[in-house]
Amino acid sequence: IVLATVSAAAGISLANLEKRLIMKKLFSLLLCVVMVLSLVACGSKTDDAQTPDEPQDTAPELSGTMKVVATGDVYGPLFDAFTADTGVEVECLSMSSGEVLSKLRAEGGTPSADLWFGGGIDAFMSAKDDGLLEPVTFDAAAELGDEYKDTEGYWYSKGITIVGFLLNNSLMEELGLTAPESWDDLTDSQYEGEIVMSNPAVSGTNYAVVNALLQAKGDQGWDYFDALNNNIAYYGKRGSDPKNKVSSGEFAVGISYIDASIEQAAEENDLTIVYPSDGMPWVPEGVAVFKNAENVDAAKYFVEWLFSSDDHLRQLAEIEQKSGIKVIKPSIEGIELSYDPTLLMTEDLSLFGSQRTEILDRFEPLMGDKAAAE
Repeated sequence: IVLATVSAAAGISLANLEKRLIMKKLFSLLLCVVMVLSLVACGSKTDDAQTPDEPQDTAPELSGTMKVVATGDVYGPLFDAFTADTGVEVECLSMSSGEVLSKLRAEGGTPSADLWFGGGIDAFMSAKDDGLLEPVTFDAAAELGDEYKDTEGYWYSKGITIVGFLLNNSLMEELGLTAPESWDDLTDSQYEGEIVMSNPAVSGTNYAVVNALLQAKGDQGWDYFDALNNNIAYYGKRGSDPKNKVSSGEFAVGISYIDASIEQAAEENDLTIVYPSDGMPWVPEGVAVFKNAENVDAAKYFVEWLFSSDDHLRQLAEIEQKSGIKVIKPSIEGIELSYDPTLLMTEDLSLFGSQRTEILDRFEPLMGDKAAAE
């Protein structure tokens, strides 16, 4: 009725009026749809514009101080870089792996540090078995060799230490000694009282020597160490003792780790480095987080921070003057091995931790009073 009245007054037919009203409704509806779609499109553009500005791998919110026990005091630049990235300050105490393990056990599950950085992997394996470590998992761990990381993430290897002989050329000549070429050569009576090595109870590197040679020699392993012990005059407390004492001329032969610092010492002090013809013992150097640590979050992030960046690993290799990270992470560029990897002994690393107590209990009376005082 209303439409009829309006159409009559306007002189427009009812049919035409209805058509005009329908067209207006359709136009209004279409306009609303376009406006809604425009708003949606604007929202998408805004999100896309913000996405590139959002950090992809941001560090968690960290604070405080991370306390570290390490095998040396040379790691300042690496920890400084971590502080710059996270704001976490780092305090570092130098300690051998054996000392760390003993201290950790004595602390009864309340560690005085957060991060364990360096030392023979046997101590890390034992600490895991004792429930003293915190697992850490991260994507970049997949790029590390399986034998250089714990399957559950309780420890990772930041490098490997290789072992050979260090000879004082002047003293060798003065005493009329021939240069040893193999481990078996070291049992020759001509070297009696002229060999120095570090105590395997405190030096993870030298524990690796003992375990690796026991594996290699089988049933004759302990007979070998009885014979070698006859020629060893001193078992040092530190892994660097053989280098220092051979360099100073106290002893003619040192059983020592080999790296760029040893090569430099050899040049400066007229020493000779010998890579044993019957194989080089080697040991991965561990990194782990202490369970119940005060700043466990910072320590766990440090492990991820280190292994997720080749730049950080290259910086570490430069600090340590070692190329072993190339064995652990073959894909890393800019690092080449400084030795022939075929000379590395075949070792079952799983025995390093499980046999530690048994081996050291037997080795301690063998050393007698030749071991350095604690």
